Amino acid sequence: MKTLLVTGATAGFGAAIVERFVSSGAWRAIATGRRQDRLDALADRLGRDRVHAACFDIRDADAMAAALDAVPAPFRDLDLLVNNAGLALGTAPAQACDLAQWRQMIDTNVTALVTITHRLLPVLIERRGAIVNIGSIAGVYPYAGGNVYGATKAFVEQFSLNLRSDLHGTGVRVSVIEPGLAETEFTLVRNGGDQAASDALYAGAQPITAADVAESTWWIANLPPHLNINRLEVMPVSQSLAGLQIDRGSAR
Repeated sequence: MKTLLVTGATAGFGAAIVERFVSSGAWRAIATGRRQDRLDALADRLGRDRVHAACFDIRDADAMAAALDAVPAPFRDLDLLVNNAGLALGTAPAQACDLAQWRQMIDTNVTALVTITHRLLPVLIERRGAIVNIGSIAGVYPYAGGNVYGATKAFVEQFSLNLRSDLHGTGVRVSVIEPGLAETEFTLVRNGGDQAASDALYAGAQPITAADVAESTWWIANLPPHLNINRLEVMPVSQSLAGLQIDRGSAR
């Protein structure tokens, strides 16, 4: 049986990925996140022998290290790391943004991701395992209000590609999945709990679901070991590139 660790497993993509892998019967999972009650519910539903719940704030490096040190022996032979934890905060233009929110996005989407990856690289190399990082099309295509969130996801893409280069010859596979419009708690968090704003974004769009991203992750992880998916960009059919903005009123 193989083992994966999924960050941000209390909801959305992370919870769906844990469920997809564990339900297959071939994987056990370390599920991490900040909400103990949700992790416990996930572990109880899928089986405590198959899911180890590790509750910590991924921005707290000491708490992360302590939780990883406490992982039970059956879960320590890690074959797959899924760096899913991340968030966007706010939709305002850069000049109107809250600097604290920018820092929180960087701490979560960048600093925490590289910290846990660095910590787990030795076992992943030993096991000739794999890393799947969850990015976003926001890291590829800029849009108004994307500012620091888009920049953090651009980092995730470049870190993934450069990590793959550094791990050349180790047998470790590295992939980044970049979803487009996806309906999870993501937009609710981004809009400060405004359910109406979240509903309006997804209305009639048939967006990507958490299960869709879980299935993409499953496909990548279970390819033959000589194959690597460098970058997988996924959009709903209802979403496409919208072109560039033009301001005709302030030209000088």
